[in-house]
Amino acid sequence: MMTLTTMPKQESRAKAEAAGTMKAFVYRGPGKKALEDYAKPEIAAPTDAIVKIVKTTICGTDLHILKGDVPTCEPGRILGHEGVGVIDKVGAAVTVFKPGDRVLISCISACGKCEYCRKQMFSHCTTGGWILGNKIDGTQAEFVRIPYAETSLYPVPKGADDEALVMLSDILPTGFECGVLNGKVAPGSTVAIVGVGPIGLAALLTAQFYSPAEIIAIDLDDNRLAMAKRFGATTIINNTDGKAVEAVMKMTGKRGVDTAIEAVGIPATFELCEELVTAGGTIANIGVHGKKVDLHLESLWDRNITITTRLVDTASTPMLLNILRSKKINPKLLITHRFKLDHIMDAYETFGNAAKTKALKVIIEA
Repeated sequence: MMTLTTMPKQESRAKAEAAGTMKAFVYRGPGKKALEDYAKPEIAAPTDAIVKIVKTTICGTDLHILKGDVPTCEPGRILGHEGVGVIDKVGAAVTVFKPGDRVLISCISACGKCEYCRKQMFSHCTTGGWILGNKIDGTQAEFVRIPYAETSLYPVPKGADDEALVMLSDILPTGFECGVLNGKVAPGSTVAIVGVGPIGLAALLTAQFYSPAEIIAIDLDDNRLAMAKRFGATTIINNTDGKAVEAVMKMTGKRGVDTAIEAVGIPATFELCEELVTAGGTIANIGVHGKKVDLHLESLWDRNITITTRLVDTASTPMLLNILRSKKINPKLLITHRFKLDHIMDAYETFGNAAKTKALKVIIEA
């Protein structure tokens, strides 16, 4: 009788790598996705690096792509724009990194030379920006090609935790730059964060750098509000009854908040921020909006308010790396679930049903 044996997974992966293939999570059109064998990336320009992924994650933007909401991302694309890995190969022009170096991958690719990069608006780089997992293949795979490696990768500090670092690819700088910096959070100020999913919690964590007097977390999910309280919110409000504005006005003597951070991306939450903001205050938008929102100028025209929008530039990443190294912040608190790359379909199911699974950020180990 012939006995069938199963090839060990590591040996199977090694043979696939030698053959020039890898496992990758691929967008195949609205509502369609697959984990499949895919060609391993190669150096395409002298400034490229090939990174072997160690750990990556899923972003809410990936869910938007799967719904067909991001037309720049075409079927056949490997998703993902966050991760930590090890340099596998570098192009001839790359001198800062070498094979074997551990690196943090920025969600934004920056040439460092164009007009926007010179203004530190890396998200609008004329040949880069948010292209990973959007216009070029991304990080939810065993390997990824990183263009402009010297300005789009960061060396991993000695002793740094890979899982914590993954949160610095996108979510921490996004919450900080788009919410806290744009929102002009200041010592003694009052801040409301509308929506305390992963990005709202990132804004909550980084808002505390500036010692606001009050951080009010508003959501419809009691579990996420409990997490917000654990992360440092001074007050939590469940707005299921629609009375958040009334509660905030009572707290602030009918004044409203200095900074209202919108971290959901739907009309109702942006309009809530319009009601919450005080005269002279700021509405800082983080959410990805796919529908029009009414701007109520009939009540805002004389209020001296500022409304800001922004795509993360990751200009703050070096500073956040220093803060992580000093242990002044613990972004691992955002991680609730962990999966192997082979089980990424389960990871998407878990992340996409966060109300039921209580998921915040999921870690995927390649």
